[in-house]
Amino acid sequence: MRTIPLVDLKAGFIPLKEEIMAAVEEVFSKMNLYLGANVQALEEGFSSYCGTKYAIGVGSGTEAIQLALLSCGIKEGDEVITSPNTFFATVEAIVHAGAKPVFVDIDPSTYTIDANLIEEKISHRTKAIIPVHMYGQAAEMNPILELALRYGIMIVEDACQAHGAEYYGKKCGGMGDAGCFSFYFTKNLGGCGEGGMVTTNNPEIAEKVRLYRNHGHKNKYEHSLIGYNSRLDEIQAAILKIKLKYLDRFNESRRHIAERYNNLLQDTPLILPKEADNRRHVYHLYVVRSQERDELKKYLTDKGIGTGIHYKIPIHLQEAGKHYGYKYGDFPETEKSCREILSLPIFPELKDEDIDYITNAIKEFYSAR
Repeated sequence: MRTIPLVDLKAGFIPLKEEIMAAVEEVFSKMNLYLGANVQALEEGFSSYCGTKYAIGVGSGTEAIQLALLSCGIKEGDEVITSPNTFFATVEAIVHAGAKPVFVDIDPSTYTIDANLIEEKISHRTKAIIPVHMYGQAAEMNPILELALRYGIMIVEDACQAHGAEYYGKKCGGMGDAGCFSFYFTKNLGGCGEGGMVTTNNPEIAEKVRLYRNHGHKNKYEHSLIGYNSRLDEIQAAILKIKLKYLDRFNESRRHIAERYNNLLQDTPLILPKEADNRRHVYHLYVVRSQERDELKKYLTDKGIGTGIHYKIPIHLQEAGKHYGYKYGDFPETEKSCREILSLPIFPELKDEDIDYITNAIKEFYSAR
């Protein structure tokens, strides 16, 4: 039986194997294993790519959000507004920064926070908003930025799924006070392990992130604050530095795949992803919606087609979030999407004939209903 995975990491590695292995060998030949020349070069290259003055490599995307919040002055007793439709790490970072997450429902057409619902959740304790750029598409940033300016609130972008995505021509991660990226290996720009990055135009935020990531080190013997062990290592940076050169090409491949999916699935009952006006979607995930999601998922699995659900249980209904007092029905758009969403295979090397096989299987599923 034909097998098509949700993500094929080996297919992405093989074309770059020679470059990657040479870079890794060079790191081992010098044995400078963290915060060295590769990290510095990646930081410079990524800040240039995002259109920001600074980029600071850290241990993961989760830590990027946490350290960005701390560097923006978020502390115990503060509130941070975000969406319950996100990976759990967004909220973990808020909590570990000492703050309380306050949720706002999503715009069902983009799965990102509904900017029209944010203001009613702002209180005197609100100190930051985290718009999550979901699945590779930017949140509606202009009204969020206007609210931040009016109320004196910091904006920390969760761009962990949005490397290269754009909003009115501006890259995600370059619009707020800080932007946060993950280099987890399945991302559009992914390493061979863990890694993250904070982008900013604010020199004070940049300096604080540098201190927080490395135990608060001012120099070898002095610590100016209580920090963390969140250093991006040289091996990951060397690999990411290579992959960054190809990121735009990879994203264009993803956009081609999404366009082919859209064309082939337009006459099915599925709700297909939409690229909102003035945005450039980079399709970290290709997410469709079906009222028969679980049956469709099983059918595709039986056909050898990998799928995913991002995410099945919204944050406010997770056991770990019960003490915040939310209940079923509080965020209807998020809850509805979590019952219906299904991620189809997407990675730059996915072949047209594989897309045809997947879409034919979906059509067969519906024709038999």
